[in-house]
Amino acid sequence: MTILPSVYSQDTTKIDKEFTLETTMLGYFFKNGTRNPTLKVKKGSRVRINIINGEVMTHDIALEKLGIKSGTVSEKGSKSSITFVADKNDTYYCTVPGHRAAGMVGKLEVVEGEIIEKIVVGKLPMKNGKPLNLNFETGDLRDWTATGDAFASPLINADPSPIHDKDMTIGFEGKNFLSSGGTVNYKLTGTLTSVPFAVTQPYASFMVSGGALQDTRVEIVLADTKKVIFQSTGQGRANLQPVVVDLRKYLNKNIFVRIIDKETGISQIPYIPNDKLAHINFDNFLFYPSRPDFQNELFQKDIIVLPPLDPIINAGLSGVEAAKAMTPPKGFKITLAAAEPDIVRPIAFTIDWRGRLWVVEGHTYPVPAPEGQGRDRILIFEDTNGDGTLDSRKVFIENLNLVSGIEVGMGGVWVGAAPYLLFIPTDFTTDKPTGEPQKLLDGWGTQDTHETLNSLRWGPDGWLYGTHGVFTHSKVGKPGTPDDQRTKLNAGIWRYHPTKHIFELFAEGTSNPWGLDFNNYGHAFITACVIPHLYHMIQGGRYVRQGGKHFNPYIYDDIKTIADHAHYLGDRGPHAGNFRSAAAGGGHAHAGAMIYLGGNNWPKEYRNNIFMNNINGARLNIDELTREGSGYVGKHKKDFMPMNDSWSQWLNFKYDPSGSVFAIDWYDKNQCHSPNPDVHDKTMGRIFKISYETDKWVQADLRKATDLELVNYQLNPNEWYVRQARTILQERGGNKQVYDALKVILNTNPDISRKLRALWTLYVTNGLSEKELIDLLSNQSEYIRSWSIQFLAENNIVSSDALKQFGVMAKTDKSALVRLYLASAMQRIEPNKRWEVVEALAQKTEDITDHNLPLMIWYAAEPLADVDAKRAIQMAEKSPIPKFLEYMKKRTNNSTTDSGNHNHTH
Repeated sequence: MTILPSVYSQDTTKIDKEFTLETTMLGYFFKNGTRNPTLKVKKGSRVRINIINGEVMTHDIALEKLGIKSGTVSEKGSKSSITFVADKNDTYYCTVPGHRAAGMVGKLEVVEGEIIEKIVVGKLPMKNGKPLNLNFETGDLRDWTATGDAFASPLINADPSPIHDKDMTIGFEGKNFLSSGGTVNYKLTGTLTSVPFAVTQPYASFMVSGGALQDTRVEIVLADTKKVIFQSTGQGRANLQPVVVDLRKYLNKNIFVRIIDKETGISQIPYIPNDKLAHINFDNFLFYPSRPDFQNELFQKDIIVLPPLDPIINAGLSGVEAAKAMTPPKGFKITLAAAEPDIVRPIAFTIDWRGRLWVVEGHTYPVPAPEGQGRDRILIFEDTNGDGTLDSRKVFIENLNLVSGIEVGMGGVWVGAAPYLLFIPTDFTTDKPTGEPQKLLDGWGTQDTHETLNSLRWGPDGWLYGTHGVFTHSKVGKPGTPDDQRTKLNAGIWRYHPTKHIFELFAEGTSNPWGLDFNNYGHAFITACVIPHLYHMIQGGRYVRQGGKHFNPYIYDDIKTIADHAHYLGDRGPHAGNFRSAAAGGGHAHAGAMIYLGGNNWPKEYRNNIFMNNINGARLNIDELTREGSGYVGKHKKDFMPMNDSWSQWLNFKYDPSGSVFAIDWYDKNQCHSPNPDVHDKTMGRIFKISYETDKWVQADLRKATDLELVNYQLNPNEWYVRQARTILQERGGNKQVYDALKVILNTNPDISRKLRALWTLYVTNGLSEKELIDLLSNQSEYIRSWSIQFLAENNIVSSDALKQFGVMAKTDKSALVRLYLASAMQRIEPNKRWEVVEALAQKTEDITDHNLPLMIWYAAEPLADVDAKRAIQMAEKSPIPKFLEYMKKRTNNSTTDSGNHNHTH
C-alpha cells in the first residue's frame, strides 16, 4: 500500500462532514465515549477526521483503501487530521507498529442518501403504581439506601461537573446524575442500593462512567437469592454511556440495583499517581420492550477491567522486622544476615569457593559519575560461626563507577561497570587487588542505567555469561577497536572467554533481563520484565523484544516466552496489573534467577525449578521447568514466599555450600528506575538467608582441594561444589590424572547430570580431542550428543569429519533437542557449508509445531539465499515448516546487507 501525504486542516475546501476522535492505546474515542465508532458519511461528501492525542504516546490515523495517513501526534493534546472524499467503505487505523493489533481500528461506512439517527425511548420501572427514582430527577435519594461516605451527597446537576476535572464532559440526561465522588473526592467509598422492583420488560439500560476497576461497578441483583445477574464498570472515562441489560430470563422476577465504590484510588507507589477515576457515575435506569440501539453503547467486551488493589501489609520496616514479616513455607526460616549501615544499596553479588559473599554497593546508580569519581564498592561478607549472620565484613575495593554485575574466579574479580567490563587481578590469600582494574572491553552503553550489563555467571562451558537490557545500546570491543568491528547489542545474553579473550552475543532479545542461571543440563534461562517473564535461551536464538528491531533484518519472527502464564492480572498490560495481581504472582517486574540445585536438604519439589523475585508483588515466584519438544514449558507453581512489605526489592539470590540461599535486597520505597537520583533511598540495604530445617552450616575452601578432590566434587548433589570445583580446575588447567578420572565419570556413571558435569569439566580443561567429541555424537543420551555438537562448533569452524556426522544426525537423530543444537551450530559456520544439515532439518514434519525449531532452522537457513537463491527456494518448497517458503521468497528478493550481529571481538 502506498501511503500518500495527508491533506491537513489548513485546506480551505468546504468540508461536508467532520469528526473529532481522541486517540489512546485503548482505541479511538468520540466525545460521547464511543470506542472505535463506525463513522457514517454520505457518498461523495468531503470528510475530515481530526485526532487529538489523549496521552503521551505516538499515534496517527490512516485509511486502508484510500492509502492516506495523518501526521503523527506524540504529546498529550497534539492534533492532526486527514481530509478525503468518501467514495467507498474503508477501515481507519493507527499505523504505528502494534497499535492496530492493540485495538486502534474502526470502520468508515459510506451511505447512499440521508443518514438518520435513531431515537431510543425507555420507561422508568414502577412500584406501587409510581415511577421509581432511578434517574434521580426527584433531586434526592428516595428509593435508595446508602452506606459509607461516597454517596452522602452524590447528586450533581451541572456539566461541567463541580467535582470532575474541568475538561471532562459527563453528558447526563435530565436534571441530575449520581457520582461516588468524581475526580475530586475519588478516595471516598460506599454502596448505594435501590429498592427491589419487578422486571416488567425484557431489556433495560443504565448510564455509567468512571473507572474500569473491579471495585467501582454497577450490579443488577436478584432480590430473592441476592445473585448478581449483571455488572458493569465504567471504561476509564468520565462521559456517561448507556449499557444494555438482557433481562428476558428474569421477567416478573424482583431485582434491585447496587452501585459499589470500594476503590480509594490511592497509589502506594511513588511513581504511579493516584487514580482519580476510582469512582463511578450513574444515571437513568430504564426498561425497553425490545433491545435498544444506542450510538454510544458501552459494550462489556470493550472494557478492560483492573482487579482490586493488593492489600499492602507493611512498608518501611527495619531489617529485623522485615525478616519477621515474611511468611516462608513450613520448615523454612528467614534470617537477617546483614543490614544497613553494614550494607547499603546492594545491586549485585556472587558467592565464592569459601561460601563468602562478594557484594557490590551501587552508590553511583542511577547517574554514572565522571571518569575516576565513582562511589561504588565491593564488600566481602562471611558467616564465621554458622548463626546465619554475616559477622565478618571487609572492603575489597572502592571508587568504582556504575557497577551492575560481579563474578569471581579465574585469577580475579570480574566486574560489569558500563562502559567497561573490568577484571581486577586478586591475591585471594589477602583478598586484595594486585593491580588496577583492567578494561577488558569497552563500549557498553549507559542510555538506560538499569539495563546495563548484569547477572554475571560462569557457564558450564567455561565462558563468563551476562545479560543486557533493551533500551541501552552497546557497541562492545576491546579498547581501541574500530567502530565497524565492534559487536552491537541491546537486549540479550552475551559471553566472554576468560583466557581466549573472545566476546560474543550469545542470544538476542527480550526486555531488561536481570537474572540468569543454568539448569541440570546446562541450559540457560533468564527472567525478564514488562514482556512475558521467562525464556530458555539458545545460542543464536532471537527472542521477542520489548522494543526496537533485531540487528538482522531477515529475522521476520522471533521465539516467544516458554511461560504458559503471566504473573499479573487484567488485560491492560503488565504495568496496569502491578499491585493488583497478588493472585497471579504480583506483577510484571522480575529480578534475579536461581534454578535451585543446592543439594538434597530442601524438599524435592524445589529442585530444578526457577526462582525469581517479583518486585511489584514483593514475593518469590517459582516456575517449574518441564521438558517439551526441543525445549521447555515454564509452569507456574505456588509462590515460594511473600515478603509482605512493599519496600522489599530482592535483586538476586544464590545457594551456598550448605544448600541455604542468600538474597540481596535493594530495600527502597521507589520500585521503578528513574534517572533522578533523588527518588531512591541512599541509606538502606539488606541481605537475608533462607534455610531449611535440615540445612547444616558448612565451612569450605575448595581452593585448598587437590585436583582429584575437585574432580570428585562433580558428583556432589549440591551444584555449588560442582561449579566452584569446575572453575578452579579450569583455572589450574588439566592433566592426565584429571582427564582419566573425569572420563571414568563420563563413561560409567549412570546419572546423566554427572556425565554432563564430567563432559563440561573435560572441555574447560582442554581434556577432549575432536575425535572423542565426534565419538560422543553417537552417545545414547541426547544431552551428551547435543553438548558434543555445541563444543565441535564452538570455534565457529567445524571440521569435515564433524560436519559429515552432523549431516547424518540431521537426517536420522530422533531427538528434537539434538536437532535444536544442530540448528544453533549451523549459524556459527560459513553459510556455504550449511546446506546438507539445514536441508535435512527443514524437511522434519515432526518439528513444525516445536517451540524453537522452525525459527532456529530459519535463522540458520536465511543466509543461504545469498549463496544460491535457486537452491534455497527449492529447499523451502520441499519444507513442511509453516512460512519457511514465504520467508525464503521474501529473503531472496532482498539484497544482501550486513546484519551487524555476527562479528566477534578477539
